[in-house]
Amino acid sequence: MKGVVFKGSRQLELMEFPDPSPGPDEVVLEIKASGMCGSDLHFYRAAEGAKSLGLGGDGSPIIGGHEPCGVVVARGANVSETLAPDGARVMCHHYKGCGVCPHCRSGWQQLCPEGFVVYGATGHGAHAPYMAVPVSTLVPLPEALSFAEGSAVSCGTGTAFGAIQRMGLTARDTLAVFGQGPVGLSMVTLANAMGARVIALDISSERLAIAASFGADAIINAADGDPVEAIRAATRGRGVELAIDCSGSPEARLQAVHATRTWGTVCFVGEGNTVTLDVSNDMIRKQLTIIGSWTFSSLGQAECARFIAERGVQLERIFTHRYSLEQAEEAYALFDKQTTGKGVFLF
Repeated sequence: MKGVVFKGSRQLELMEFPDPSPGPDEVVLEIKASGMCGSDLHFYRAAEGAKSLGLGGDGSPIIGGHEPCGVVVARGANVSETLAPDGARVMCHHYKGCGVCPHCRSGWQQLCPEGFVVYGATGHGAHAPYMAVPVSTLVPLPEALSFAEGSAVSCGTGTAFGAIQRMGLTARDTLAVFGQGPVGLSMVTLANAMGARVIALDISSERLAIAASFGADAIINAADGDPVEAIRAATRGRGVELAIDCSGSPEARLQAVHATRTWGTVCFVGEGNTVTLDVSNDMIRKQLTIIGSWTFSSLGQAECARFIAERGVQLERIFTHRYSLEQAEEAYALFDKQTTGKGVFLF
């Protein structure tokens, strides 16, 4: 089979790999949809040979894609048909830990103190027709959701849902979302479904237009002026109860802190970079809570999927582009411009 390998310096290659066979505690998934996530751009843009590239322990190439969704087509010796029936529609929680520590047993394999595999980064991912994963990583895909929607829940949208839970969002809140990539657009969609007032910020007019169509109550182009002042103007000078940075930009993180009112909460989701705060004025004297939120647990992934299915959230609209695997170069070249919604490979 062919799989997408990120080679760095904005290069990728469709390489030949053997079809996977399941280990004793694994299943093989026939991938139906594999989403494109902003985190993939770290591998796509990395310098050739950089540590941030997905490589096996022996330096061998790794298939990218960490938003897997498909059907079960093969089982290992220790996996019963009851546990993973043929043709079962599933997502994958794309981490593998030791399986026995408290974090793993509560569905947080990515927090395993013994180390962990990230499928699509340090283990073969879903940008290929087939993928072998531990049966413990499978999360049921509700019948009401498409495979594409399941792939979004498997990282970008699931990450937004996990952050919403961490912040304790309610319908009484105004939420400022910095960055309208796939995670930010998911934040707008989910927070809107929960009844909150949403202010969307970005420097891309194209992405802000998408956010407005998803139900953002206000949009602010951060390149056109002071976004903090614009948020204050939109909230009668008070600032927002909640703010989240999905961009990883130091400037946006600081703006999120400054735009949040006293007793508010700021959440950092975007990876990379740093931020410098005046702790007394920015935090202590505002009684501000600042938290980080890293993806979600396997239980949280299932809860996110149920919420979307039961509330009839139209998550399909987050996909502005759909591709075949053979269009991977075109797909990532466009995604790299950061002016579109989410892209997905359909098989």
